[in-house]
Amino acid sequence: MKNFRRSRAGVVAIALSAAFASHAFGADPNKPEIRFGATAGPYSDQIRYGIKPQLEKEGYKVTIVEFSDYVQPNLALADGALDANAFQHEVYLKKFSADHKLALSELVKVPTAPIGLYSHKHKSLAELKDGATVSLPNDVTNQARAIILLQQLGWVTLKPGVDPVKSSERDIASNPHKLKLVPLEAAQLPRSLDDVDYAFVNGNFALAAGFKLTDALLLEKIPAYYLNLVAVRTADLNKPYVTDIANAYQSAEFRRVIDQRFAGFSKPAN
Repeated sequence: MKNFRRSRAGVVAIALSAAFASHAFGADPNKPEIRFGATAGPYSDQIRYGIKPQLEKEGYKVTIVEFSDYVQPNLALADGALDANAFQHEVYLKKFSADHKLALSELVKVPTAPIGLYSHKHKSLAELKDGATVSLPNDVTNQARAIILLQQLGWVTLKPGVDPVKSSERDIASNPHKLKLVPLEAAQLPRSLDDVDYAFVNGNFALAAGFKLTDALLLEKIPAYYLNLVAVRTADLNKPYVTDIANAYQSAEFRRVIDQRFAGFSKPAN
């Protein structure tokens, strides 16, 4: 009887040890598959080359769902169709979440391609002529980024007291070159270059269209609040699979992938 008890105790100990090892070094048993949403281009590629291999080693199945807009990824995350997404900065996330009453939170910031001013018709900004057409994002936060750059160039000025981060076309006080601003969905901006003089193109869509960041006539210097991030449902922030995602993004392996494949991206401070 004593031998049986010892044997049973040994089996229990081994089972507990295996369970602990599985939790410490393997996939979250309650989340065997992680579904990532990202805009097509560098942010889905960061997941594909820098994050997916690490999480698969942990035992997860990782599925990447690509989007061509800035609306559906957050709605899909909130609805549970995704477990995380990577495509937006904190200004956009906060506004979108507030406007749509979504409980979404930032997990980690990620290396980000800056918005740039591109042209197929002009080789420099000095070639600007009165009445030139300039396309820019039509979503609120990214349009503000473009307007900040327009102001830095001296092509427009803003009304007194306007917060540049929240600015829009309505906040422009003067437009000395009589520029014709053409707001478009961000994904359409690369194609607009055949029709306009200059276009502000978000870095991910520029790269997806085959541009090089060095092709831009002007690149923004990205402040921390415009660095892209990984978002998750607020209720899931402390779940093991979310911790595993954060660890993968903060790993030396991910940094090596960024250095090799994503030169020129602005990186988070830590």
